[in-house]
Amino acid sequence: MMNIAVDAMGGDDAPHAVVHGAVQACYELGIDITLVGDEEAVSRSLGGNKDLKNIKVRPCKEVILMDESPLKAVRKKKDSSIVVAFDLLKTGEADAVISAGNSGATLAAGILTLGKEKGVERPGLACVIPGDKGRVILIDVGGNVDCRPVHMLYFGIMADAFAKACLGLKDPKVGLLSIGQEAGKGNEQVRQAYNLLKDSPLNFVGNVEGRDIFSGRVQIVVCDGFVGNVALKISEGLGEAITSRLKEEMMSSFIGKILMSSGRRFFRKIEDSLDYAEYGGAPILGIKGVGIVCHGSSSPKAIKNAIKLAVNYVENRVQERLSREIATLQK
Repeated sequence: MMNIAVDAMGGDDAPHAVVHGAVQACYELGIDITLVGDEEAVSRSLGGNKDLKNIKVRPCKEVILMDESPLKAVRKKKDSSIVVAFDLLKTGEADAVISAGNSGATLAAGILTLGKEKGVERPGLACVIPGDKGRVILIDVGGNVDCRPVHMLYFGIMADAFAKACLGLKDPKVGLLSIGQEAGKGNEQVRQAYNLLKDSPLNFVGNVEGRDIFSGRVQIVVCDGFVGNVALKISEGLGEAITSRLKEEMMSSFIGKILMSSGRRFFRKIEDSLDYAEYGGAPILGIKGVGIVCHGSSSPKAIKNAIKLAVNYVENRVQERLSREIATLQK
């Protein structure tokens, strides 16, 4: 049976939110889950689910905090929940790793423990977000805040492979996030990345602006981790603000309340489409294994959906297909 290793100590509300999300996933998916973390704290959060046969606790004594230097922490804290979770994946005791902890440390642990795909210098975090004409992949969303142009080329290559292997897209359009659509717009990093992407075998359509991310003009948006993380957080905040404002306006009048009541399913659908928790987490592309990075403020619902994403990844052998696609594009 498939086993997912979950970093129980990662996230703003760990281990409570992480454990509850894992329990929900266990009931819904019927998979094995290994919760990695402080045994006493995890057991308290499990409560009445302590005897659930599909859930095991792998104790560890250390935790990598959000403000720690990722690489230093991973090398120093060998018994931390993030490092131990990836050790389980390396030894074959787990099929994937989920963490809502320090994203830099999760990326570093994945690279140091599992290694990188051949030719990949910088693995990236790929986030699948809702677009006007289907799903859109934004890469990188925080794994690499300082990038060279060649790294951004490989983000595009890996996202293209992921889109074909996991999302079923035949020839996804790739755009480079910049301050204008013209080829000469952007800083030196973006201008050099533009030339590399233009000369690649990717279906590169040129620069895209922030407003184009959700338009459906492209299926893949490439950027460095600093810009990508800011863009992602702005979109999450905007989604929450729209939902909150819509509810406030609808409940401020009698007619609005009637419309809200009669259209509850419709409004729920909109709310879900704007909720980051629906999409679980961001897969790490470029490492030799399945790692999913979740939002630090992940709710149990977000953790559950991240586990679902990992299960889908493993069941569809996305990692193997990804390796083949990357090798093909490199040639």
